[in-house]
Amino acid sequence: MTNRTTARRGDVILLVGTRKGSFILSSDPTRRKWEMSELHNAGADVFHLAYDHRNAGRIFSASNYMIWGPQLEYTDDLGGAWTQSEVQPRFSGGDDQTVKRLWHIEPGRDAEPGVLYAGAEPASLFKSEDSGNTWHEIAGISQHPTREQWQPGLGGLCLHSIVVDPADSARMWVGASAVGVFGTTDAGESWTPLNKGVRADFNPGDRFPELGVCPHKVLSPRSSPGLLYQQNHCGVFRSDNGGAEWQDMTEGLPSRFGFVLGLHSQDPATIYVLPEDQALGEDVGGGQRYVTDAKFRVYRSRNAGQDWEPLSKGLPHQNAYLHSLREGMATDSLDPCGIYIGTTTGQIFYSRDNGDKWELLVDYLPPINSVDCAVVV
Repeated sequence: MTNRTTARRGDVILLVGTRKGSFILSSDPTRRKWEMSELHNAGADVFHLAYDHRNAGRIFSASNYMIWGPQLEYTDDLGGAWTQSEVQPRFSGGDDQTVKRLWHIEPGRDAEPGVLYAGAEPASLFKSEDSGNTWHEIAGISQHPTREQWQPGLGGLCLHSIVVDPADSARMWVGASAVGVFGTTDAGESWTPLNKGVRADFNPGDRFPELGVCPHKVLSPRSSPGLLYQQNHCGVFRSDNGGAEWQDMTEGLPSRFGFVLGLHSQDPATIYVLPEDQALGEDVGGGQRYVTDAKFRVYRSRNAGQDWEPLSKGLPHQNAYLHSLREGMATDSLDPCGIYIGTTTGQIFYSRDNGDKWELLVDYLPPINSVDCAVVV
């Protein structure tokens, strides 16, 4: 292993956040042989890493340290050296609120090369306009009129999903647990709850509330702005109209519950999920939280969630008490598409052929929080 990956332009890199730091894995475009770096961000609970192709391949880490707290860090040389942002995400209203953990980093649009977004806990959104050196609060979320109604999920009151419309600089969406999806059409000045049609089975008083649903991951294909998918606590849902209405696409899956979601890089109608069991206390949100029937099966839909097929060739078929967190799946931009899944027991499984066959890429890592991937520019 080396501290800095030796990946070259055109190589695939896999960014892995774990409870003990992060790793960078790299391969040539065949994705057959992988090189792994040494541990980065040592001592941090790294919730997410993101590659910014607009800024010469700068990599960002959402690092949460036990002593120093949450820190945005970045490297310009694929892990050789790391720098902390000069001004970290902080609330603007004084000392009454503090950022507890950093959950997600999202590079902005190609037309805005210095813009990035960060999601945090308690549910909040931050923006950088200088390539991640300084950050400021987008108060329209943290001071939303419904804020007093927001309740945390089991993982906390976290904003974990950020989707920017690549064609419209004023439109974007966020997902927060256990609150819901919000959208803005005025660059973050105001936000509208967008949860019509989304179930909340853990809320017996109102199964379809405006707020109080629990998205686990929200994504949108870059080629189809306004087409949104979410893996929710209570099913898989799709919106064809920018979140105004959601359709339940769970029929055909062995469980409504799951965390990860993946989008095929060439086909916006092809998506991937990993159903998990939570038979214990399902109506109140508790449960076992491992793959359904202890069989590791990725489910693929080629028609935007209308039909599902299990993919299991090369994956463990029995006694697989494995669990993946919400950032645990990623897809690459190559053809055929590669899919990567990390587990809380330190394995990464991957497919080089759209999910038809799977291999174990690496084992014995610390518990994996996140997997992301990119092609080196």
